[in-house]
Amino acid sequence: MLQRFFRKYDTTDIVMWLIGAALAVIVIYGAARTLAVGKYSSDVWRDFIIFGLAQGSVYALIALGYTLVYGILFMINFAHGEVFTGGVFTAYFVAVALANSGFSDEHWILSLLILLAVAVVVSMSVAVLLERIAYRPLRNAPRLVPLITAIGASFFLQYTYRGLYGSGVKTYPDIKQLSGTWVFFGIRILRTQAVVIVASVVLMVGLYIYVQRTKAGKAMRAVAEDKEAAALMGIDVDRVIVNTFALGGALAGAAGILYAMLFKQVNAFMGFIPGIKAFTAAVLGGIGNVPGAMLGGLFLGIVESLGPSLVLDGLGIRSPYQLKDAIAFLMLVLVLIFRPTGILGERLSEKKA
Repeated sequence: MLQRFFRKYDTTDIVMWLIGAALAVIVIYGAARTLAVGKYSSDVWRDFIIFGLAQGSVYALIALGYTLVYGILFMINFAHGEVFTGGVFTAYFVAVALANSGFSDEHWILSLLILLAVAVVVSMSVAVLLERIAYRPLRNAPRLVPLITAIGASFFLQYTYRGLYGSGVKTYPDIKQLSGTWVFFGIRILRTQAVVIVASVVLMVGLYIYVQRTKAGKAMRAVAEDKEAAALMGIDVDRVIVNTFALGGALAGAAGILYAMLFKQVNAFMGFIPGIKAFTAAVLGGIGNVPGAMLGGLFLGIVESLGPSLVLDGLGIRSPYQLKDAIAFLMLVLVLIFRPTGILGERLSEKKA
């Protein structure tokens, strides 16, 4: 029996299981100690979850850009974080102009729509230019070549933004109508968080309907399944790929405005960390899987919000919230080790096989 077991599982598998078991014990122990002490009230835990949902919604929107491009071209667009930056950083100057004129306080909904339109157009334009200039000439090259190109494009865009907009940190102006809280079913929630969650859900549902129900969405799914067969059926593959980049860029631009509502500050290098976390969310949910990217983003946002206080605080770590980024990147490593296909990725892999 032992011989059969060791034939099926090698030493590496056993070591990985032991590491996973050790991490599970640490998480359970830390969480149990935190809850036993009762340091945080139920209202605080509720606030953690709501903030995690808002933060995760932004990650999910950015992650959709990664997963859409991967589903079509099987490449990771590591410049997608800079696509996100371009929209929100450009919209900052429009936000300042609207705030100084008093327009944003008098017509806050219209102001948000204007900022959203600016960010979407800029991010979409950057994404399309990236596809046309950097990626299309390398479409038939080995996969490593577009990957290196994406990293180079990321640095190029970062320093372009720095040259155009400056290296300093800019603060988005506040909108008076979004200060304070709203009450939903007896639960108080910050107005900015409510707007972010609702807007993200609307955008994600709209994307899912677009991909599943529209003619353009069916063309995207056909190209993702088999480019050659799709071309033989009369589908313009180049056009579908451009539309995919444009759609991912638009979602990144919208995510940028929602991110600015939550965190207020923007700078030329701001896209790197949200981009990596969104990539983590896409891998967590199953890269190439649209519902998986949504689920992965929300899950990562909640874990990042709850994890430091729930687990690390119980382990006696001081200032645990400073390690929230470490939790996100640890999740990426663990997913790549234990389930590289992601939560919903197995079904997609079977279809592609």
